[in-house]
Amino acid sequence: MRTARKSLLAALSLTGAIALSACSGGGSPSGGGNGAAGEGFPVTVKNAYGTTEVPAAPERVAAVAWGNQDTALALGVVPVGMPFVTYGDDDGDGVLPWAVDALEELGAETPELFDEVDGINLEQVADSAPDVILGANSGLTEEEYETLTEIAPTVSFPGDPWIVDWRESTVMNGTALGREDDAEALVAETEELVAEAAGAHPELEGKSFAYIWVDPSDTSTIYVYLPGDTRVEFLHELGMVDSAGAQQLAADNPGVFYASLTAENLDVLADADVIVNYGGDDTLAAMQADPLLGALPAVQSGAVAIVADGTPLASAFTTPTVLSIPWGIDDYSTLLADAAAKVQ
Repeated sequence: MRTARKSLLAALSLTGAIALSACSGGGSPSGGGNGAAGEGFPVTVKNAYGTTEVPAAPERVAAVAWGNQDTALALGVVPVGMPFVTYGDDDGDGVLPWAVDALEELGAETPELFDEVDGINLEQVADSAPDVILGANSGLTEEEYETLTEIAPTVSFPGDPWIVDWRESTVMNGTALGREDDAEALVAETEELVAEAAGAHPELEGKSFAYIWVDPSDTSTIYVYLPGDTRVEFLHELGMVDSAGAQQLAADNPGVFYASLTAENLDVLADADVIVNYGGDDTLAAMQADPLLGALPAVQSGAVAIVADGTPLASAFTTPTVLSIPWGIDDYSTLLADAAAKVQ
Protein backbone atom coordinates (compact mmCIF):
# COMPACT_ATOMS: atom_id res chain seq x y z
CA MET A 1 0.00 0.00 0.00
CA ARG A 2 2.82 2.40 0.79
CA THR A 3 4.40 1.77 -2.61
CA ALA A 4 1.25 2.90 -4.42
CA ARG A 5 1.09 5.93 -2.15
CA LYS A 6 4.68 6.86 -3.02
CA SER A 7 3.87 6.57 -6.72
CA LEU A 8 1.09 9.14 -6.41
CA LEU A 9 3.31 11.42 -4.33
CA ALA A 10 5.99 11.22 -7.01
CA ALA A 11 3.44 12.04 -9.73
CA LEU A 12 2.08 15.00 -7.80
CA SER A 13 5.59 16.20 -7.05
CA LEU A 14 6.35 16.14 -10.77
CA THR A 15 3.15 18.08 -11.44
CA GLY A 16 4.24 20.66 -8.88
CA ALA A 17 7.68 20.90 -10.45
CA ILE A 18 6.18 21.47 -13.90
CA ALA A 19 3.85 24.12 -12.51
CA LEU A 20 6.78 25.77 -10.74
CA SER A 21 8.80 25.84 -13.96
CA ALA A 22 5.89 27.41 -15.81
CA CYS A 23 4.97 30.12 -13.34
CA SER A 24 8.17 31.07 -11.52
CA GLY A 25 11.14 29.94 -13.54
CA GLY A 26 12.56 27.75 -10.81
CA GLY A 27 13.22 27.87 -7.09
CA SER A 28 14.50 26.01 -4.09
CA PRO A 29 12.48 22.97 -3.03
CA SER A 30 12.81 24.07 0.59
CA GLY A 31 11.66 27.66 0.29
CA GLY A 32 9.90 30.19 -1.88
CA GLY A 33 9.05 29.25 -5.43
CA ASN A 34 7.62 25.78 -4.91
CA GLY A 35 3.99 26.82 -4.88
CA ALA A 36 0.90 25.67 -6.72
CA ALA A 37 -0.05 26.05 -10.35
CA GLY A 38 -0.75 29.61 -11.49
CA GLU A 39 -4.07 29.00 -13.21
CA GLY A 40 -7.45 29.22 -11.51
CA PHE A 41 -6.70 32.03 -9.07
CA PRO A 42 -8.05 33.70 -7.10
CA VAL A 43 -9.51 30.85 -5.05
CA THR A 44 -11.76 31.08 -2.03
CA VAL A 45 -12.11 28.76 0.94
CA LYS A 46 -14.92 29.14 3.46
CA ASN A 47 -14.11 28.67 7.13
CA ALA A 48 -15.70 29.28 10.52
CA TYR A 49 -14.58 32.91 10.59
CA GLY A 50 -15.51 33.87 7.03
CA THR A 51 -14.00 33.35 3.61
CA THR A 52 -10.32 33.07 2.78
CA GLU A 53 -9.33 34.44 -0.62
CA VAL A 54 -5.97 33.52 -2.07
CA PRO A 55 -5.37 36.01 -4.90
CA ALA A 56 -2.48 34.29 -6.66
CA ALA A 57 -0.56 31.03 -6.70
CA PRO A 58 1.24 30.74 -3.34
CA GLU A 59 5.00 30.77 -3.45
CA ARG A 60 5.62 30.62 0.31
CA VAL A 61 3.36 28.28 2.27
CA ALA A 62 3.20 28.12 6.06
CA ALA A 63 1.31 25.51 8.10
CA VAL A 64 0.16 25.83 11.69
CA ALA A 65 -1.51 23.57 14.29
CA TRP A 66 -1.85 19.82 13.59
CA GLY A 67 -1.24 17.94 10.36
CA ASN A 68 -1.84 20.75 7.87
CA GLN A 69 1.73 20.53 6.61
CA ASP A 70 0.98 16.96 5.51
CA THR A 71 -1.43 18.16 2.82
CA ALA A 72 1.18 20.50 1.38
CA LEU A 73 3.89 17.84 1.44
CA ALA A 74 1.59 15.23 -0.08
CA LEU A 75 0.90 17.67 -2.91
CA GLY A 76 4.61 18.22 -3.53
CA VAL A 77 4.74 21.63 -1.83
CA VAL A 78 7.40 22.14 0.86
CA PRO A 79 6.31 24.71 3.45
CA VAL A 80 8.60 27.54 4.42
CA GLY A 81 7.49 26.87 7.98
CA MET A 82 5.53 24.24 9.89
CA PRO A 83 5.10 23.19 13.54
CA PHE A 84 7.79 21.52 15.59
CA VAL A 85 5.89 18.39 16.58
CA THR A 86 6.33 17.22 20.15
CA TYR A 87 3.65 14.53 20.47
CA GLY A 88 4.68 11.32 18.74
CA ASP A 89 8.11 12.54 17.72
CA ASP A 90 10.36 9.56 18.39
CA ASP A 91 13.74 11.12 17.67
CA GLY A 92 13.43 14.70 18.90
CA ASP A 93 13.77 16.39 15.52
CA GLY A 94 10.22 17.79 15.56
CA VAL A 95 9.23 16.08 12.31
CA LEU A 96 7.06 12.96 12.23
CA PRO A 97 8.32 9.99 10.18
CA TRP A 98 5.81 10.27 7.32
CA ALA A 99 6.75 13.93 6.88
CA VAL A 100 10.43 12.92 6.92
CA ASP A 101 9.68 10.40 4.17
CA ALA A 102 7.86 13.04 2.11
CA LEU A 103 10.68 15.56 2.47
CA GLU A 104 13.16 12.92 1.35
CA GLU A 105 10.97 12.06 -1.65
CA LEU A 106 10.90 15.74 -2.56
CA GLY A 107 14.65 16.14 -2.08
CA ALA A 108 13.99 18.96 0.38
CA GLU A 109 15.54 20.08 3.63
CA THR A 110 13.50 20.44 6.80
CA PRO A 111 11.60 23.75 6.78
CA GLU A 112 11.68 26.22 9.65
CA LEU A 113 9.87 24.65 12.60
CA PHE A 114 7.47 26.81 14.60
CA ASP A 115 7.50 26.44 18.39
CA GLU A 116 3.82 25.89 19.26
CA VAL A 117 4.18 24.64 22.82
CA ASP A 118 2.33 27.72 24.08
CA GLY A 119 0.03 28.09 21.06
CA ILE A 120 0.45 29.48 17.56
CA ASN A 121 3.76 31.32 17.32
CA LEU A 122 2.56 34.39 15.50
CA GLU A 123 6.00 36.00 15.42
CA GLN A 124 7.67 33.00 13.81
CA VAL A 125 4.88 32.69 11.27
CA ALA A 126 5.21 36.35 10.35
CA ASP A 127 9.00 36.07 10.08
CA SER A 128 8.63 33.22 7.57
CA ALA A 129 6.89 35.70 5.22
CA PRO A 130 4.22 33.32 3.91
CA ASP A 131 1.68 34.19 1.24
CA VAL A 132 -0.78 31.57 2.50
CA ILE A 133 -1.22 29.90 5.91
CA LEU A 134 -2.77 26.44 6.17
CA GLY A 135 -4.76 25.67 9.32
CA ALA A 136 -7.88 23.73 8.32
CA ASN A 137 -7.26 21.32 11.20
CA SER A 138 -6.83 23.63 14.16
CA GLY A 139 -8.43 25.34 17.10
CA LEU A 140 -7.53 28.88 16.05
CA THR A 141 -9.24 31.53 18.12
CA GLU A 142 -10.86 34.37 16.25
CA GLU A 143 -8.14 36.70 17.52
CA GLU A 144 -5.41 34.36 16.24
CA TYR A 145 -7.18 34.03 12.92
CA GLU A 146 -7.49 37.79 12.50
CA THR A 147 -3.82 38.29 13.34
CA LEU A 148 -2.75 35.55 10.93
CA THR A 149 -4.87 37.01 8.12
CA GLU A 150 -2.94 40.26 8.53
CA ILE A 151 0.16 38.23 7.70
CA ALA A 152 -1.32 36.20 4.81
CA PRO A 153 -4.61 34.60 3.72
CA THR A 154 -5.34 31.95 6.32
CA VAL A 155 -7.38 28.74 6.10
CA SER A 156 -9.10 27.91 9.40
CA PHE A 157 -11.40 25.12 10.54
CA PRO A 158 -14.80 24.90 8.85
CA GLY A 159 -17.11 24.60 11.86
CA ASP A 160 -16.08 23.75 15.42
CA PRO A 161 -12.47 23.89 16.66
CA TRP A 162 -10.51 20.68 16.06
CA ILE A 163 -13.54 18.94 14.54
CA VAL A 164 -12.81 18.45 10.86
CA ASP A 165 -12.70 15.29 8.78
CA TRP A 166 -9.31 14.51 7.23
CA ARG A 167 -10.90 14.61 3.77
CA GLU A 168 -12.28 18.08 4.31
CA SER A 169 -9.04 19.46 5.73
CA THR A 170 -7.11 17.98 2.78
CA VAL A 171 -9.42 19.57 0.21
CA MET A 172 -9.59 22.91 2.05
CA ASN A 173 -5.83 23.20 2.32
CA GLY A 174 -5.36 21.85 -1.21
CA THR A 175 -7.81 24.37 -2.63
CA ALA A 176 -5.84 27.21 -1.05
CA LEU A 177 -2.79 25.89 -2.90
CA GLY A 178 -4.67 25.78 -6.19
CA ARG A 179 -4.51 21.98 -6.13
CA GLU A 180 -8.10 21.00 -5.36
CA ASP A 181 -8.23 18.25 -8.00
CA ASP A 182 -4.97 16.72 -6.79
CA ALA A 183 -6.19 16.92 -3.19
CA GLU A 184 -9.36 15.07 -4.12
CA ALA A 185 -7.25 12.42 -5.88
CA LEU A 186 -5.21 11.96 -2.71
CA VAL A 187 -8.41 11.60 -0.70
CA ALA A 188 -9.76 8.97 -3.09
CA GLU A 189 -6.58 6.91 -2.98
CA THR A 190 -6.38 7.13 0.80
CA GLU A 191 -10.00 6.01 1.06
CA GLU A 192 -9.07 2.92 -0.95
CA LEU A 193 -6.30 2.10 1.54
CA VAL A 194 -8.72 2.45 4.45
CA ALA A 195 -11.28 0.26 2.71
CA GLU A 196 -8.60 -2.39 2.11
CA ALA A 197 -7.67 -2.35 5.80
CA ALA A 198 -11.32 -2.65 6.83
CA GLY A 199 -11.79 -5.55 4.43
CA ALA A 200 -8.75 -7.30 5.86
CA HIS A 201 -10.25 -7.13 9.38
CA PRO A 202 -13.94 -8.03 9.18
CA GLU A 203 -13.96 -8.56 12.95
CA LEU A 204 -14.13 -4.77 13.31
CA GLU A 205 -17.44 -4.45 11.46
CA GLY A 206 -20.24 -3.37 13.78
CA LYS A 207 -18.19 -3.50 16.98
CA SER A 208 -19.14 -0.68 19.34
CA PHE A 209 -16.34 1.25 21.00
CA ALA A 210 -15.42 4.03 23.37
CA TYR A 211 -12.17 5.90 22.75
CA ILE A 212 -10.81 7.14 26.06
CA TRP A 213 -7.80 8.39 27.93
CA VAL A 214 -7.39 7.32 31.52
CA ASP A 215 -4.42 6.68 33.75
CA PRO A 216 -5.24 3.49 35.68
CA SER A 217 -3.33 4.88 38.68
CA ASP A 218 -5.77 7.79 38.87
CA THR A 219 -9.34 7.09 37.77
CA SER A 220 -10.73 10.31 39.25
CA THR A 221 -11.19 11.63 35.69
CA ILE A 222 -11.77 9.67 32.50
CA TYR A 223 -11.68 11.50 29.17
CA VAL A 224 -13.90 10.18 26.40
CA TYR A 225 -13.39 11.30 22.81
CA LEU A 226 -16.69 11.99 21.10
CA PRO A 227 -18.18 11.44 17.66
CA GLY A 228 -16.81 14.18 15.43
CA ASP A 229 -13.32 13.89 16.88
CA THR A 230 -10.86 12.83 14.19
CA ARG A 231 -9.63 9.69 15.96
CA VAL A 232 -13.21 8.56 16.62
CA GLU A 233 -14.41 9.23 13.09
CA PHE A 234 -11.54 7.19 11.69
CA LEU A 235 -12.71 4.11 13.58
CA HIS A 236 -16.08 4.52 11.87
CA GLU A 237 -14.26 4.19 8.56
CA LEU A 238 -12.94 0.81 9.67
CA GLY A 239 -16.50 -0.38 10.34
CA MET A 240 -16.76 0.28 14.07
CA VAL A 241 -19.67 2.17 15.66
CA ASP A 242 -20.07 4.45 18.65
CA SER A 243 -21.28 2.83 21.83
CA ALA A 244 -24.60 4.09 23.16
CA GLY A 245 -22.77 5.66 26.09
CA ALA A 246 -20.46 7.61 23.79
CA GLN A 247 -23.43 8.78 21.76
CA GLN A 248 -25.17 10.03 24.90
CA LEU A 249 -22.06 11.89 26.01
CA ALA A 250 -21.90 13.55 22.59
CA ALA A 251 -25.53 14.62 22.86
CA ASP A 252 -24.85 16.09 26.29
CA ASN A 253 -21.67 17.91 25.16
CA PRO A 254 -22.30 19.42 21.70
CA GLY A 255 -19.57 21.18 19.75
CA VAL A 256 -16.60 19.69 21.62
CA PHE A 257 -14.35 16.74 20.86
CA TYR A 258 -14.19 15.15 24.31
CA ALA A 259 -16.09 14.84 27.57
CA SER A 260 -14.84 14.01 31.04
CA LEU A 261 -16.30 11.46 33.42
CA THR A 262 -15.82 11.01 37.13
CA ALA A 263 -15.10 7.54 38.39
CA GLU A 264 -18.59 7.02 39.76
CA ASN A 265 -20.01 7.53 36.24
CA LEU A 266 -17.66 5.07 34.59
CA ASP A 267 -20.50 2.65 33.90
CA VAL A 268 -21.51 4.79 30.91
CA LEU A 269 -18.74 2.87 29.10
CA ALA A 270 -20.08 -0.54 30.05
CA ASP A 271 -21.90 -1.09 26.75
CA ALA A 272 -18.78 -0.68 24.59
CA ASP A 273 -17.58 -3.88 22.93
CA VAL A 274 -14.08 -2.44 22.65
CA ILE A 275 -12.26 0.19 24.66
CA VAL A 276 -9.45 2.14 23.01
CA ASN A 277 -7.03 3.83 25.40
CA TYR A 278 -3.58 5.36 25.28
CA GLY A 279 -0.91 3.74 27.42
CA GLY A 280 2.00 1.34 27.59
CA ASP A 281 2.79 -2.35 27.96
CA ASP A 282 1.38 -2.53 31.50
CA THR A 283 -1.74 -0.44 30.96
CA LEU A 284 -4.20 -3.25 30.26
CA ALA A 285 -3.10 -5.22 33.32
CA ALA A 286 -3.43 -2.08 35.43
CA MET A 287 -6.91 -1.44 34.04
CA GLN A 288 -7.97 -5.00 34.82
CA ALA A 289 -6.61 -4.69 38.36
CA ASP A 290 -8.52 -1.48 39.05
CA PRO A 291 -11.86 -2.17 40.80
CA LEU A 292 -13.76 0.34 38.64
CA LEU A 293 -12.11 -0.04 35.25
CA GLY A 294 -11.82 -3.78 35.75
CA ALA A 295 -15.60 -4.05 36.10
CA LEU A 296 -16.14 -2.95 32.48
CA PRO A 297 -16.93 -5.97 30.27
CA ALA A 298 -14.45 -4.94 27.58
CA VAL A 299 -11.68 -4.60 30.14
CA GLN A 300 -12.54 -7.93 31.76
CA SER A 301 -12.29 -9.76 28.43
CA GLY A 302 -9.18 -7.90 27.30
CA ALA A 303 -11.01 -6.26 24.39
CA VAL A 304 -8.90 -3.15 24.87
CA ALA A 305 -6.71 -1.63 22.19
CA ILE A 306 -3.82 0.14 23.88
CA VAL A 307 -2.34 2.75 21.57
CA ALA A 308 1.24 3.30 22.70
CA ASP A 309 1.12 6.82 24.07
CA GLY A 310 3.52 9.39 22.66
CA THR A 311 4.56 7.24 19.69
CA PRO A 312 4.33 8.07 15.98
CA LEU A 313 1.46 5.59 15.64
CA ALA A 314 -0.53 7.43 18.32
CA SER A 315 0.09 10.73 16.57
CA ALA A 316 -0.73 9.28 13.15
CA PHE A 317 -4.32 8.57 14.15
CA THR A 318 -4.90 11.32 16.66
CA THR A 319 -4.98 13.54 13.59
CA PRO A 320 -5.20 11.28 10.52
CA THR A 321 -3.86 12.79 7.31
CA VAL A 322 -3.22 11.67 3.75
CA LEU A 323 0.38 11.05 4.78
CA SER A 324 -0.09 9.47 8.21
CA ILE A 325 -2.87 7.08 7.22
CA PRO A 326 -0.84 5.15 4.61
CA TRP A 327 2.16 5.18 6.94
CA GLY A 328 0.38 3.48 9.84
CA ILE A 329 -2.88 1.90 8.66
CA ASP A 330 -1.64 -1.69 8.70
CA ASP A 331 -0.33 -1.56 12.28
CA TYR A 332 -3.28 0.45 13.57
CA SER A 333 -6.01 -1.72 12.06
CA THR A 334 -4.26 -4.86 13.32
CA LEU A 335 -4.08 -3.41 16.84
CA LEU A 336 -7.81 -2.70 16.80
CA ALA A 337 -8.66 -6.08 15.27
CA ASP A 338 -6.70 -7.92 17.96
CA ALA A 339 -8.83 -6.19 20.59
CA ALA A 340 -12.07 -6.83 18.69
CA ALA A 341 -11.26 -10.53 18.46
CA LYS A 342 -11.49 -10.74 22.28
CA VAL A 343 -15.05 -9.42 22.48
CA GLN A 344 -17.21 -11.89 24.38
